[in-house]
Order: sequence, then C-alpha cells, then structure tokens
Amino acid sequence: MTDPFDLWRLTWFTAASRGLERFASLAEPPGHVPPSQAGAIDLSAFPVFGRVRIELATMLLLEQRAGARANGAPVLIVGPYSVHDAAIADFADGHSLAQILDEAGLGPIALTFWKSATDEMREYGIDAYLSDLNVAVDDLGGRASLVGLCQGGWLAAAYAARFPQKVAKLVLAGAPIDLSAAESGITRALAAVSPATVQQVMALAGGRVSGPLSLALWSDELSREFNAETALQCTGDAALAERFDAWNGRTVDLPGAYFVQTTEWVFRENRLARDCFPALGRQALLSKVEAPIFVLAAADDEVVAIPQAVAVKALCRETTVVVRVEPGRHLSLFMGRRTLAGAWRAIARWLDGDSGGASGGATKSRPQKRGRTTGPDSRATPRRHASGSRDVRHVAGE
Repeated sequence: MTDPFDLWRLTWFTAASRGLERFASLAEPPGHVPPSQAGAIDLSAFPVFGRVRIELATMLLLEQRAGARANGAPVLIVGPYSVHDAAIADFADGHSLAQILDEAGLGPIALTFWKSATDEMREYGIDAYLSDLNVAVDDLGGRASLVGLCQGGWLAAAYAARFPQKVAKLVLAGAPIDLSAAESGITRALAAVSPATVQQVMALAGGRVSGPLSLALWSDELSREFNAETALQCTGDAALAERFDAWNGRTVDLPGAYFVQTTEWVFRENRLARDCFPALGRQALLSKVEAPIFVLAAADDEVVAIPQAVAVKALCRETTVVVRVEPGRHLSLFMGRRTLAGAWRAIARWLDGDSGGASGGATKSRPQKRGRTTGPDSRATPRRHASGSRDVRHVAGE
C-alpha cells in the first residue's frame, strides 16, 4: 500500500518540477493584506493572555490579563512561527500550557505572538526576530526563562546561545534542534527540493510566503497530526473540535528572507547543531548555553523526530538537560489534555525550582567536562516507563 506521505511528496515534487504552478496558485499577489494582523487578534478568546504589553515590528508581546505577578521570575513563551499562529500556547480552557504555568504561580508570563508578514516585512530575516525577542526579554527585566514551542524552540535555543546571560532556564517542546539526527516529515520533503527551487518559489510569491503555501511546504496535510482528537487528546466536544479546525485553517504569512534562512540554515544545513549559526553579528554556540534545559518530545511525532529534539543533551555540554518523552503526537505536546496535566505541570515545577532538577519521571544529565567528545554510540536511547511516558538516558557522562 502506498504511503500517503510519499504520495503527497511525489505530488509536491511533480508540481515543483513543472514550473511550480501549484505554488503560484497558493502565493498571494503583491499588495495582499494578510488577515491575521494585530488588530484582528481576539484577546478575549485566550484563557490567560488578555493584554498587549508592547508591540514590535515582528510581534505583539502578550501578557496575563491580571497583569504581572510581583514576586515571580519572568517566563517568556516563544511561540512557533511557521504555519499557524501562536494561539497554540493559550488555546482554550483546559488546553492551554500558559494556563498551567499561570496556575503554578509563575510570572510574569508573556507570549511572542508573531505577526503575519506584510509586504513591508518580506526582507525580515532571522536576525529581525532575534532582535525583537531580545527587546521582549529586556522589557521583562533583562533575564527570563524561555519556553520555546516547535520552531519557536530553535529560535529560543539560538537566543540562549547568543545571549546566555539573559536566559535563566530553557524549555524546548517539540523543537527541531539537530536535523541530522533522524528523518522527519520536513527533512524528507526538503530532500526532494533544491535551494534553487525554494528561490523560485520566493520569486513567484513576491518575496513573501502565504499561509497556504507555507502549509503545503512544511506540513503533510494527510498526517494524523492535524486533527482535533489527536491534538487535544479528547473526544466528544464538537465546539472544541470546531475551534481547533478554525485555528488549524488560520495560517500566517512569512517573510521570504526568514523562510529561506530557516529552510537552509536550520533544516538543510543544520547550522544550529553544528555550532555555526549566525545570530546578530556573532556565532550562536549551543555548546556554550549555560541555562538548565528541559526537553519535551512526543513519542509519535511525525513533524519533529525524537532524536532531533533530544540531541540537545549531546550538544549543550555546559549545562544540565532534562528530557521527557510523552505519548502522543506533535500538536498534543502543546494542546493535549493529558500532556498538559502531566508533563507541563512537571515543567512548571521545574521552572519554579531552584536547582533545575528533574521531576515527574524525567531524567537529568550532568554537564560533560569541557572538551569531551560525543560519538554516535553516546546518542540518547529511549526507555519505556510504566506510566507510558518515556525518558531518554544520557549515556555519555553517566
């Protein structure tokens, strides 16, 4: 039986080789105004984030409706910026990781709600987003714990590598960090497309990638990842499923420069894992990250393979790394009722703790000594627990 993903990839490649007609039909014409602009965000729909703290060129920095907590350490959720908007962090009551962190008494809590790209933003590259992320951290006091979700995870990791003194702790949830560690849906799709083809797509799109085009490039629309029951880990709530479908169809436009840099630097050239990622005039070195790290991955994630996420253990040798692998798929890491009740409550305790130690069944690795090398035999290997979650052992150094 033909693999649905292979069928989709063949269709994708055929369209590309025949002149990108499919992508041309998805690309918005110059002058198009994306629907998901700042004024269109309904803050009343969020359980936690009800106010705009500051507005920057790339984002709205959202904060709790009740305002900042006086005694809490700042927590900045770095939302994904790829296909969907950052409402994934505060989706609905009972399906909001921000709600879990808020109930734990952490704060102030803020969210980078990235703007859908306009024509004026088409030349914005990764540096533009790192720069505004730096402004957000400064506005929160100059030092914060970062919670990076999916592609917001690699951005948060790059920031922690560029500004290690500004990051207290780092959570990476479903984040692609080492793309050479294993195959995933994204890496398989990119293997069939040359950099020249990506540039052709940009030319057809007028330097900006429309949301539907981004969805076609990054996502397998036939995947089980993108349905309400799988993502929310619940059944029988028609209103909630309808809300999920509306969110899933509400894509964001991306600047062409950012899209090309992400495609080439992160996914194809794997610069972040190779310690040669350019960030605001310097190299961002994961090997020099100082903040304790908590990695959360999904056992059946087709978007970000487990080895791509947990490779942080081998790459970040100057700090402790906690890893927790949960049953479920990619979106359930951020929205799933079971994952939120278990893993995210453990993350909240970890963020609130002084030691950065493991909790909730996760394992902690000790930092390796400077100069120690990590070979293929020291890669993380999963083990199953009675609870259904999986930990990843750190072989080297234990």
